[in-house]
Amino acid sequence: MNNQKNNFALIGVAGYIASRHLQAIKDTNSELVAALDKFDSVGAIDSYFPYADFFTEYERFDRHIDKLKREGTKIDYVGICTPNYLHDSHIRFALRQGAEAICEKPVVLNPWNIDALQEIEKETGKKVNNILQLRLHPSIIELKKQIDNGPKDKIYDIDLSYITSRGNWYFISWKGDKEKSGGVATNIGVHFYDMLTWIFGDVEENIVHVSNSAKVGGFLKLKRANVRWFLSVDYNDIPKEIKEKGQRTYRSITVEDKEIEFSGGFTDLHTLSYQEIIKGNGFGLEETKKSIDIVYNIRNASPIGLKGDYHPFCKNLNL
Repeated sequence: MNNQKNNFALIGVAGYIASRHLQAIKDTNSELVAALDKFDSVGAIDSYFPYADFFTEYERFDRHIDKLKREGTKIDYVGICTPNYLHDSHIRFALRQGAEAICEKPVVLNPWNIDALQEIEKETGKKVNNILQLRLHPSIIELKKQIDNGPKDKIYDIDLSYITSRGNWYFISWKGDKEKSGGVATNIGVHFYDMLTWIFGDVEENIVHVSNSAKVGGFLKLKRANVRWFLSVDYNDIPKEIKEKGQRTYRSITVEDKEIEFSGGFTDLHTLSYQEIIKGNGFGLEETKKSIDIVYNIRNASPIGLKGDYHPFCKNLNL
């Protein structure tokens, strides 16, 4: 990596995940030149880049970035931490400004959006990088090695459970709007589907058993795995023993009934992602296609109910 500082702009700087992007920009010895968010509660910037220009209006931000470019200050990367339905537009902005995009998951909501963005990549010569941090997690990398080095004809049985409790605000915000977030499977599950297809191969069957605005459960048949999965933002779905510990999140992946421990090790994965992106090793649009296809199909599926091989957590639902 050279010693020249990369210039960043950040869209969605008031959001929950933006602090990890600010930290990653700082950790990579880069500079935040400008930031945008329609909300102005962004005092956290002072801890990272107090001299960054800040805008609450997209039009003024756009004009400022264009002015900087004309004056010789090039933006190398645009970080995108905005609501899911805006990613496509903000990625296009980044590429057309001559910058690479670094976008939070899901990179887009629909498979055809990827095709259109790949055309703009060709036109501009710039890349769209997606944050797929589970691919960089030590436990997941180790699991992939084990599977790659294991019997080639083995089909693994996997249970994925992820419950991350959210309050009433969630359903009032854009996250609770299926048109804007893509629903629960897209919003909190897309990186799990990416990880599973990365390790266990292409989708052969995608079934949804139960689904509502707070939870969804189904079955994925992959080339080398049968996956029962359940995702929820409802505290009532948390197992009793976890509630008794005072915890509001439950995350579990078992492969052949063996728990994969990956609760820790998340804090610096954005910095690691940025380091790899700056080296030219970011995860591009092609890598995201399988997971975007999966969540699109889940979102548009008709649930079949408690039939076939469903996740045990589906049984106790008041849907």
